Amino acid sequence: MGRRFRVKNKKKELFRLLVLTLSAVLTAVDTKTFINTGHLFPGGVGGVTLLIQRAAAQYFSISIGYMPVNILLNAVPVYIGFRYLGKRFTAYSCYTIVLASIITDIIPSYVVTYDILLISIFGGIIGGFASVLCLWVDATAGGTDFISIYLSVRRGMDAWNMLLGFNIFILTVAGLMFGWDKALYSIIFQYAFTQTIQALYHKYQQQTLFIVTKEPYKVSQAIYEVSCHGATVLSGTGSYEQKEQNVVYSIVSRGETKQIMNAVRKVDQGAFVNAIRTEQLRGYFYQKPIE
Repeated sequence: MGRRFRVKNKKKELFRLLVLTLSAVLTAVDTKTFINTGHLFPGGVGGVTLLIQRAAAQYFSISIGYMPVNILLNAVPVYIGFRYLGKRFTAYSCYTIVLASIITDIIPSYVVTYDILLISIFGGIIGGFASVLCLWVDATAGGTDFISIYLSVRRGMDAWNMLLGFNIFILTVAGLMFGWDKALYSIIFQYAFTQTIQALYHKYQQQTLFIVTKEPYKVSQAIYEVSCHGATVLSGTGSYEQKEQNVVYSIVSRGETKQIMNAVRKVDQGAFVNAIRTEQLRGYFYQKPIE
């Protein structure tokens, strides 16, 4: 039994490394193929790294490698990861950061198209997908992702406004130094990047469930077994049949909603489930710990 568990665990870790390697390759290719061709500035630490590189080349005629700058700028976010989020999580994230930085310096630039709009859209989609690959296997592409996850998991805060302000600062500096057209197209890139992540990764998004059921306590237990989230049982009256009904109310992670619905259906085939996106949440909300 122990040997089987170790073999299964090794396969899981190998799969994790393969996914992170693919993410690092896509990030590097995106940088050298789309971002550099369009002279765009992505958000976060990657954007600051390119800003420093291009400023050094244009104003001081100094060529600086991507890897040393990117790793140096990631030092503080990595410390936050090790200190507050989990050593394994941060170690795998460091693997992705270092590998992506090395590949970015090694591979040559390649031009797919000079159409700046296509570059902005498809570059953002590829970059967002690369970040999602990391998130799917409980890691991150580094930089401000560490800070965002820390604020979401540890502080229960929405880091969106803070990261948006940071990205606006990067684009303002880039616009002043290299032209506003590049900064404005970078907004399109960042929008496509963000929308890709929101469409494909739902762990840190919440949904409110209203479940009309004849088995409220079994349904509540099913929700807890899947997500470790509690529920509140409400009493009501159906307006059509004038019969008493029980409504189970719970807030869960959006990524767990489908699994919860399947568990509820096993308990009560006739349950009526309404899932609503939760925009704001205050109070304690359980998040599965990061290793």
